[in-house]
Amino acid sequence: MNRFVSNFTNKLDSKGRVSIPASFRAVLARDGFEGLYVHPALDAPALDAGGNVLLNEIDAFLSTLSPYSDERDQLSTALFGTSEILKVDPEGRVILTDTVKVHAEIGDTVTFVGLGHKFQIWEPERFRAHLEEARTKVRDLKKALGNRILEPRLVQNASPGVRER
Repeated sequence: MNRFVSNFTNKLDSKGRVSIPASFRAVLARDGFEGLYVHPALDAPALDAGGNVLLNEIDAFLSTLSPYSDERDQLSTALFGTSEILKVDPEGRVILTDTVKVHAEIGDTVTFVGLGHKFQIWEPERFRAHLEEARTKVRDLKKALGNRILEPRLVQNASPGVRER
């Protein structure tokens, strides 16, 4: 599988290293990115992380904006100007810098959360609250979609089995 899925909670060791889940390391290895690309999430107290697929999605999104627009400059600053490339050691661990730990309010434990093309790194209690909020929104969305009235399909004025000429 080439997607980041599930969630895992790991402790930072005494040197500040944390093990990237093995299934996430496997996706990164297939992606061919050496290291781990990390930036503060734009809309959450978490870190977005990944490899070439994540970088390619960011590049594709930025390419939809005018090269000299304020929007492109602002997004580039937020996505590239605050990012870090973390070295993954032979045991699959990284050291989270103080800068990224402060953004996500990470202490001695983190939760890795798969989001398909990328994953996020959260402080575990903040992730639990975020997950509950997401579940509530999804339940509300499901109800709204379930109550939506579908337009009747066009029905042909022909009896079953009768071909038009």
